[in-house]
Amino acid sequence: MNRSIKKVAVLGSGIMGSRIACHFANIGCEVLLLDIVPREPNDAEKAKGLTLESPAVRNRIVNEAFQNTLKANPAALYSTAFANRVKLGNFDDNLAEIKNYDWVIEVIVENLAIKKSLFEKVDALRKPGTLITSNTSGIPIHLMAEGRSEDFQKHFCGTHFFNPPRYLKLLEVIPTPQTDSTVVDFLMHYGDRFLGKTTVLCKDTPAFIANRVGVYSMMKTMQVVAEMGLTVEEVDKLTSVVVGRPKSGTFRLSDLVGLDTTINVSNNLYAALTHDESRDAFVLPEMIKKLQENKWLGDKTGQGFYKKIKGAGGKSEILALNLQTFEYEPSQKVKFDVFEKTKSLALKDRFAVLLADKGKAGEFYRKTILDGFRYVTYRIPEIADELYRIDAAICAGFGWEMGIFETWDALGLQKGLELMKAEGMEPASWVHEMIESGVNSFYKKEGGKRLYYDIPSKSYKLIPGTESFIILENLSDGIVWKNGESHIYDLGDGILGLEFRSKMNTFGAGVIEGVHKAISLAEKDFRGLVIGNDSTEAFSAGANLAMLFMYAVEQEFDEVNLMIAQFQQTMMRVRYSSIPVVVAPHTLALGGGCEITLHADRVVAAAETYIGLVEVGVGLIPAGGGTKEMALRCSDLYKAGDPELNILQSAFMNIATAKVSTSGYEAFDMNYFRRGDEVVLNRSRLIADAKQAAIELAEAGYTQPKQRNDIRVQGKAGIALFKAGITSMLMGKYISEHDAKIANKLAYAICGGDLSYPQNVTEQYLLDLEREAFLSLSGERKTLERIQSLLNGGKPLRN
Repeated sequence: MNRSIKKVAVLGSGIMGSRIACHFANIGCEVLLLDIVPREPNDAEKAKGLTLESPAVRNRIVNEAFQNTLKANPAALYSTAFANRVKLGNFDDNLAEIKNYDWVIEVIVENLAIKKSLFEKVDALRKPGTLITSNTSGIPIHLMAEGRSEDFQKHFCGTHFFNPPRYLKLLEVIPTPQTDSTVVDFLMHYGDRFLGKTTVLCKDTPAFIANRVGVYSMMKTMQVVAEMGLTVEEVDKLTSVVVGRPKSGTFRLSDLVGLDTTINVSNNLYAALTHDESRDAFVLPEMIKKLQENKWLGDKTGQGFYKKIKGAGGKSEILALNLQTFEYEPSQKVKFDVFEKTKSLALKDRFAVLLADKGKAGEFYRKTILDGFRYVTYRIPEIADELYRIDAAICAGFGWEMGIFETWDALGLQKGLELMKAEGMEPASWVHEMIESGVNSFYKKEGGKRLYYDIPSKSYKLIPGTESFIILENLSDGIVWKNGESHIYDLGDGILGLEFRSKMNTFGAGVIEGVHKAISLAEKDFRGLVIGNDSTEAFSAGANLAMLFMYAVEQEFDEVNLMIAQFQQTMMRVRYSSIPVVVAPHTLALGGGCEITLHADRVVAAAETYIGLVEVGVGLIPAGGGTKEMALRCSDLYKAGDPELNILQSAFMNIATAKVSTSGYEAFDMNYFRRGDEVVLNRSRLIADAKQAAIELAEAGYTQPKQRNDIRVQGKAGIALFKAGITSMLMGKYISEHDAKIANKLAYAICGGDLSYPQNVTEQYLLDLEREAFLSLSGERKTLERIQSLLNGGKPLRN
């Protein structure tokens, strides 16, 4: 069956239902979001004379839930305009409409009887062939399909999204024995390609894969905390970024998710897993029982492992729970000596050092990480036949940078076994059989692809679904040039790839050299260039401020001028090379990261791209062609009779307020992306899709463009408008005097200087203006204070 998804019905508008509805709206689907009808009007509705027959009353639950989702932070939608794609209704009046929908997703209360009752109605109303799935995380999938029609059962399975669906990549697909294999294949592909998910095929076992392993890890951690007497702050430091996990750590994550959720999943797992050799890990520790008794369930109750209060002067303070006294105390900064040894190491190289530590950090890691190794070996084939599925689920569902088997590989398979033996831990027998057969890793790279060890066949196999991915880490044999801050890869088909490798991928001398080298190599022997990387932190956080600060403090302004001129020349070379250059931004693309994107022939961006020209935050204006490029783009938007200053004012305000897009889609609204640019939902496909864009440009007969000399600027008229607004903001004390000085410099540069009337200018003219403004601001004391504050790890200074 040639299946396409245009219309999706979501049954249940709670936190998950509304957010799932929003994510389908994100990808362009028409969405019907339904919930129950209230039992009676509330007091406010009665005061208005409304009855239970009034539409406002009947849809109150779904309306309120959806409005709460629209106000939530982080945002569920890529663009607020996408809310128009969601139609709201209720089960009594609108359920029959599902006959017109391609996919019906159930997201109601976790009660089997209620779900089965709803599915009975759905079965009677749906058209044959409609997909029916449940987002349940706690009820066996096969039980919900009992008693349903044959066609319903063929098209029914579990599709478990993780919250928030826009941001967490995992989609677990859980078929029943009756689910048609073509339905499973379709959902696996659709989730990957169109929803941007890591789709993981799961067995219908309690909590499936991610929650089974993730909750076990959390509960085991709490057991170890009780044994060792560790503090809340210590544990969150030990279980956060140092081991490639979210900065929230264990206890802060519990507060965010809600302790009641952890309790319910743990209790359900303990009841269901009578065969699990580690079942006792799911018994609630005393600290959890006390929190439950006190109803301290985390953020939803205002306190849990942490509590936020208003301190002296109304300033917010964070208190942490003392697990010995159960009193809240001021949160303490934590330091472990071993972290000094690992801070300069790549994540994969840290584990050997952390596990060898003789202090309590090392003891904690040996009790938890090694036990995690042991636990997952026994889950095969119970929850998954292939080990890569466990790693994929825990990474995509819990935000870990490295999976458990991947971490074991980083430590060394044999070394891991030795450490486990010393701790009295024993993995499943298949691990020993694997080693005895001469295999010494769970994964290996071959031909630019990643293979996993397949236990039944005792051989390595390609991870299914990754055939079309380009992961730069896997291309170590394809490096054609490198320095300390950049690598150039042969991506195949005549396309080069440039990867930044500096801290936060900032632009320093090594990256600038890499850009020029990549373009030179591509112009000589290739037909296109992709600039992108696989970093989880940033595409590029901008310029290397440390070098600028050093020159500015020493008043070496000739060096500053030269540095900025070279940066501008680099951006212009990206724009005016003889081969197409495709830039693939993602996560943070700030300052220089935005400017190189602005100069691309085409942009292929991740949906989660937060892009902007943010230089005013450090007392400067964009000077890598960013100000010039926005003036140019505004000029291209002008049409006869248009209010030109209004168009320019939007660009000016975006820069002056350091506005950053909240998604790749919003970047179009801000004119950072243009018609022809693309947004990719699945980050794993970003480099491959960017490469395809470069091929298309080359095969279309790419011609080297010429520099522009027709950029219409506003001159004095624009400057006067912006100055009036700046003065008003200053008088109202919305901005500081230094903010005003920066804004005035920006106005002068983006308007083309002190010209008597609007006229056309060249790109180089505008580049000179922005460089002069940047240079003058770099000599300001307050600008240096802002740069120093940021370099010292502080927040942007508003002086």
